[in-house]
Amino acid sequence: MIVLSIETSCDDTAISIIKAKNSKKLDYANFEVLSNLTASQIEAHKPYGGVFPAVAKREHQSALVPLLIRALKKAGLLKESKTVDNKKILKIKKSLEKNEELFLQLKEFLTKYQLRDINKTAVTIGPGLEPCLYTGINLAKSLSYYYNIPAVGINHLEGHILSSFLSPNEKLELPAIALIVSGGNTQLIYFEKIGKYKIIGETRDDAAGECFDKTARILGLDYPGGPEISKKAKDCKTNKHNITLPRPMINDKNYDFSFSGLKTAVLYHSKKNRITDDYVKEMSFEIESSIVDVLISKTLRAVDEYKVKSLLLGGGVTANQKLIKEFKKRAKVKLFIPHKKHTGDNALMIGLVSIYSPNVKKIIKPISNLKIND
Repeated sequence: MIVLSIETSCDDTAISIIKAKNSKKLDYANFEVLSNLTASQIEAHKPYGGVFPAVAKREHQSALVPLLIRALKKAGLLKESKTVDNKKILKIKKSLEKNEELFLQLKEFLTKYQLRDINKTAVTIGPGLEPCLYTGINLAKSLSYYYNIPAVGINHLEGHILSSFLSPNEKLELPAIALIVSGGNTQLIYFEKIGKYKIIGETRDDAAGECFDKTARILGLDYPGGPEISKKAKDCKTNKHNITLPRPMINDKNYDFSFSGLKTAVLYHSKKNRITDDYVKEMSFEIESSIVDVLISKTLRAVDEYKVKSLLLGGGVTANQKLIKEFKKRAKVKLFIPHKKHTGDNALMIGLVSIYSPNVKKIIKPISNLKIND
């Protein structure tokens, strides 16, 4: 089976093509990555200090079809079409009347190329930003309709759970705890088996990645905030400002998170101090330490209480080196960490879910607040 997968949940446009050798068992040796491409929107969102949905939608529309062509070419599957179905193109035009740029590029693609070697398309349906989700879903539906191939909707969070399998790893022992940490999500998930999950804790307000972005903006740092704060924290050599930030909900008996108070503490503290380079470094060190301490403490407590055999990390924030170092030092179960290139949003993980999980859904509409156990 060859699967074309599409990811447009937020600010990364991604397309990948996977060839499954064995669809019964999820293992690195049982699938082959034919292509994996991502177009980043970081530069487009830097002026806003975060993701601006209208800009993200526009960037997805302009990037999707060129990325599709590149992905097919890299996979050796770009073939010229000998026939054109104008009736189908007209129907697609009607369905994409609010996405004119996407339609014009797609029309040119449909008249030139074919997708006979693709057995299925898979696309993220949520959680995410609806305008962004719609662009990927519209492309998947159009390709499915024109070429008469199945299209399935995938839960973005399940993709992050399975992303560790995109690199060679030890055999996963279940049950497991999965920590998903990104710009939009911070969740602890009990992982019983592939396709069966239970949320045991999640953020009540800002996600960890969102907190990194917002505090970075307060300190005058670029977007995305996580890497910028980590750089400054690494260069911190002093503590002359004696900064101490709260560790929100770290001692609460539940597994929920809250990072909005941390952001507010940074804002109030920064208003009372001159924002020098040393101050930014010291504050960055404390911001990173606070977020990492909370994530580590709650996750390892869940590992102990649920008596699991493995711990999986997923999401862009899990590329944070301080977080990885602490988990490697303190975790007493098998630890699965995605390769850095697979921690952020990518289409490969969407393809994996479409092959190996029973949770694939018929595409109906985007679901911005989709839960892992929905």
